Amino acid sequence: MADAVRRWARQLADWAIPEHILAAAPESPWVVPRTVFARRADRQIAEPGTPTHQAVLDALPGTVLDVGAGAGAASLPCARAITHVTAVDTSAALLAEFRRRAEALSLSHTEVEGRWPDVAVGPADVVVCAHVLYNVPDLAPFVAALTAHARRKVVVELAHAHPLTSLNPLWRHFHGIDRPSGPTAADAIAALRELGVEPEVVRWRKAPKPEYERFDELVDVTRRRLCLPAGRADEVAEVLRGLGVDEGMPPDLGSSGREVVTLSWPGRRPG
Repeated sequence: MADAVRRWARQLADWAIPEHILAAAPESPWVVPRTVFARRADRQIAEPGTPTHQAVLDALPGTVLDVGAGAGAASLPCARAITHVTAVDTSAALLAEFRRRAEALSLSHTEVEGRWPDVAVGPADVVVCAHVLYNVPDLAPFVAALTAHARRKVVVELAHAHPLTSLNPLWRHFHGIDRPSGPTAADAIAALRELGVEPEVVRWRKAPKPEYERFDELVDVTRRRLCLPAGRADEVAEVLRGLGVDEGMPPDLGSSGREVVTLSWPGRRPG
């Protein structure tokens, strides 16, 4: 295994929650904030035009395979140029959100529940994968499958820095531990190059938007991510305010953040 690919896997492994903290957690810290994914998809469907959407549109019209699709924020804003979209995700609930939005757009669609690259799906003209790479320690087979399934283009979106770094001050406050600071998008690019992929790189910044309808929703998700009991919600809220979190525009700490990178490269699927 090459150095950058090995470093990527090692840095992701460092994010494991210490066993004594995880064992004491009253609820699972691996929270999937469905409302965040849904709101993000709706916002981007209403106002498409990110560099990721443009990279997808540049290779269309045609079919799209959305890996780690969530509610469809990466693919559905491009519906006007898509002839069929296949969504792959491990969450049945998020695939249901995707299905409702695809139907509202009168877009031909298929949903496949499972983990990439283990699922059996056909090729597409464009393969898009947004905010998934930081969950992929074994990068080589994941990326190889993306490329092999794309006839024209692969488009990958990820945060500039690992999304969980935004929670680091809270881990220090509540548990007295320092969490990792990597990997970053630069590490992903280095690993891709070692794997023989030379991506086009576009760095951009999202406009600030509320990810939750209410501040207390952010507090609850953050509390669970920190392995804290419900009785400490008020303390979490106080610390979040102290960190400058705007109660009127609550972000999803631990999600994609505002600094974003879009990577794209040619597919290798014949035909």
